[in-house]
Amino acid sequence: MKQSVGRVLTVLGLIGTIFFGIKAIQNSESFSFLGLDVSVSSANWTPLIISVVILVIGLFASRK
Repeated sequence: MKQSVGRVLTVLGLIGTIFFGIKAIQNSESFSFLGLDVSVSSANWTPLIISVVILVIGLFASRK
């Protein structure tokens, strides 16, 4: 039972990490300053952090 819950949490965490990671990357803006490309992110990182935490919890719960 514990392993199946761990697997579900792992899959949900992985999907959330990929989805919110791509969304965060798309919300970044870049501009050139003195010949350097500077990137500024205006993304909300909270959903990505929560997804990674769920992924890690799922990995630990699915271990024997």
